[in-house]
Amino acid sequence: MEEITIKINKTTMFVVAGVIVGLALGYTGGVYRTNAKIEKQPTQEVVTGNQNTETQQPTAPNVTMDQIKGLYNGKNVALGNKNSKVVFVEISDPSCPYCQIASGKNPTLNQQAGSQFTLVADGGTYVAPVPEMKKLVDQGKAGYVWIYANGHGSGEMGAKALYCANEKGKFWQAHDLLMTSDGYNLLNNTVKNDKTKSADLANFLKSAVGYDDMKNCLDSGKYDARLAEDTNTANSLGFGGTPDFFVNTSNFEGAYSYTDMKSVVEAALK
Repeated sequence: MEEITIKINKTTMFVVAGVIVGLALGYTGGVYRTNAKIEKQPTQEVVTGNQNTETQQPTAPNVTMDQIKGLYNGKNVALGNKNSKVVFVEISDPSCPYCQIASGKNPTLNQQAGSQFTLVADGGTYVAPVPEMKKLVDQGKAGYVWIYANGHGSGEMGAKALYCANEKGKFWQAHDLLMTSDGYNLLNNTVKNDKTKSADLANFLKSAVGYDDMKNCLDSGKYDARLAEDTNTANSLGFGGTPDFFVNTSNFEGAYSYTDMKSVVEAALK
């Protein structure tokens, strides 16, 4: 058999190394299902990659409806009725760009991520799933559980703010503010995971919760342990990256358009 020799020069090695680094960067910003690139902006970060080439994740456990309903345990952010025909679960990190994309509250980020994520309102085809879930919860047709997991590295204070807001019945009000461009920039560029920046976060969310209530809650540390508890819960559901959604027991790992989930939802509501 003829021996084949492959020669790799310095230029080739540099290109290969660059590709590897580029792919690695792509996996720090959350999970998504299609090629996407967010160009560098003064207040945004670069996100690039292709989840279809992501390192294989461990086999996900078989999630049951008893597990899904069990998330209504008095501790998790759980809205609506657990006995609804449809229960949504979102595993999320408010600092994660693809979680922001799925929220539909940061349209500039959606557009920068590529045409497949451009919202319908902006001439695209992407239907952000989270607002559609909220509509069904508000109509009494669905339940919804929000669980934190680290998907971008700067969402700990934001998650605790959502726990604080939830105890006041203001989860969605705080959520929708954090998922805007200003909220994204605040979490990733100012607050990050710094407890000493609680005043900045409380001031940003004062229209939703009230400055004093939010700051006192954040400073109390009452939800510090919840971060690990939520992460353990996410792992028990086979969490692989943010955002990660369940429609009952059907898993949608990534920033799917609601159009991809709609048939599952409609079948369950019959």
